[in-house]
Amino acid sequence: MYVHLGNNYIISGEKIVAVLNYQSPVSADLREIVDIARLENKLINISDSGKEKAVIVCDDKVYLSPISSITLYKRAFNHYKEG
Repeated sequence: MYVHLGNNYIISGEKIVAVLNYQSPVSADLREIVDIARLENKLINISDSGKEKAVIVCDDKVYLSPISSITLYKRAFNHYKEG
């Protein structure tokens, strides 16, 4: 299953480790995850507007998305409930 993260970015749902809320207040731990990914050149910001709403942690990259974490979670994990 593939998940649309916004702005024409689509990734495999199997790569997703976590979908986290990035709206304020943002915890220090989550800021550290984003900062480390940025330093390691593994951060991909797909939000053109600068209004990031979710962090998607994958096995190889970290994405900042303009779509809410709740919506992304539903897109990624709803197919397990249908089974």
